[in-house]
Amino acid sequence: MLLLLPPSEGKTAPTRGAPVDLSALSASALTGAREQVLGHVSELSARPDAPDVLGVGAAVADEVRRNTALLSAPAAPAAKVYTGVLYTAAGLAGLTGTARRRANRSVRIFSGLWGVLGPADRVPAYRLSMGVDLPGTGKLSTFWRRHLPDVLDEQAAGDVVVDCRSATYAAAWRPPAGAEHVQVQVVRESGGRRQVVSHNAKHARGVLTHHLLVRAGTPPRTAEELAAAAEEMIDTASTVVGAVHAVELDGVRGRRTLTLVERA
Repeated sequence: MLLLLPPSEGKTAPTRGAPVDLSALSASALTGAREQVLGHVSELSARPDAPDVLGVGAAVADEVRRNTALLSAPAAPAAKVYTGVLYTAAGLAGLTGTARRRANRSVRIFSGLWGVLGPADRVPAYRLSMGVDLPGTGKLSTFWRRHLPDVLDEQAAGDVVVDCRSATYAAAWRPPAGAEHVQVQVVRESGGRRQVVSHNAKHARGVLTHHLLVRAGTPPRTAEELAAAAEEMIDTASTVVGAVHAVELDGVRGRRTLTLVERA
């Protein structure tokens, strides 16, 4: 099982700890690419027009300025730096024992700055979306699409890839033909009608991530095993709004969709 997550816009900036060590990050083949992006985002973030280029508002100007000192800022595990709805539900920072080891093996967090990270990789807080056209580097999704196959294709081959990424981050890497690619979508059902949800989808994907990491038994290796594992989350007696009450698997081998159906 390979679990793909987007980063979160919201991040908790570490207040102490050694700075990032690029040579110690997982996927070490990306070190040169990471250095390139770090250099260019640092230069950009010192410019007065940096928020406009990064596509953010003045309210996060302090976060943009942090980009100028990423190699000296305190770092912490990505599982603690990334916050927000999905990461709160996934609970990566609180995992222990078998669940933590499974997360370190299986979870890959996509990032406009780092390309891809594991939960234990120590990084500083930063502000950089995969959708940014970074001066000196270009569109980050296109840039990383040239580098990520070297570090992800082999791990994905012959396994099930559980894709919880948004479209922006999905553009940076597509699983190879030898992998069973399952995209996770969330819909809200009311009165027999269904509507795709966005904000609440982050929570549901986080709940699914947590469940897949802490459940007993071996991780799923096929789309059918993934669907069966997801069905374990269904509480048929629950009437709670947002609770998953159905799981559906569609599509053909190689590219499938797992739909989590929530109560309205």
